[in-house]
Amino acid sequence: MDSPGCPSRESCLPRLPEPASQCAGVDSVPARSSWMKDLTSENLPMSTTPPKLYAHPFSSYCQKVLVALYENDTPFDYRTLEDADANAELAARWPIKRFPLLVDGERTVLEASCIVEYLDLYHPGPVRLVPADPKAALEVRMLDRFFDNYVSTPQQKVVADRLRPEALRDAHGVTEARTMLDTAYAWLDRHMAGREWAAGDGFSLADCGAAPFLFYADWTHRIDPSLANVIAYRQRLLARPSFARAVDEARPYRSYFPLGAPDRD
Repeated sequence: MDSPGCPSRESCLPRLPEPASQCAGVDSVPARSSWMKDLTSENLPMSTTPPKLYAHPFSSYCQKVLVALYENDTPFDYRTLEDADANAELAARWPIKRFPLLVDGERTVLEASCIVEYLDLYHPGPVRLVPADPKAALEVRMLDRFFDNYVSTPQQKVVADRLRPEALRDAHGVTEARTMLDTAYAWLDRHMAGREWAAGDGFSLADCGAAPFLFYADWTHRIDPSLANVIAYRQRLLARPSFARAVDEARPYRSYFPLGAPDRD
């Protein structure tokens, strides 16, 4: 999940100012929480109204979910976190106040990857984002974790460090994060040789995350020009109508990017 001033996961949406600053990802939840029981209950009636998405347009983790929604033209109520009322609703439902958060009737779903999988199960469309075949689904989930842990996480580390008071900045940690990005880019370049999308033959959950994560990662730490496969993949993602829409919706908030948004993309 993200926050508005740091585009990626839990800390750097490019995350936004406080409410928006929650655009990264929340990784742990009490196993026995009542709303989690509701999520898996077969007895809950399906909602007759579109699901509500609490999200910020500039958050990378929110964009991951928006891409999934736009891929299948899924109707939803967009509760943008630029709005004070939406922020209050988010805080009341999820005290940690990270986003995105999906509310579908009596079900509450957090974590971008989980939301995308939930949509695939309960609001399916023509584009299947997690394959029905368990072996193919495993590859998709593995690549989803790659983009989350080795692209988004180090990217957010660099951006979040800029938000700290200068005396508290972590130069060593930033250097490590940049090294991780270089390593991840190089691995991905080899992986993408001969591929159109990250996993399997079709656009999937993995690409939903890759789109915003590579978008902001390249703003933060440029992809080396020699890595032609990664650069071409990023361009294909930018050309995908679902992600192009998310990028356009986020344009008014580019001033939120702590490193300064480049004049491109």
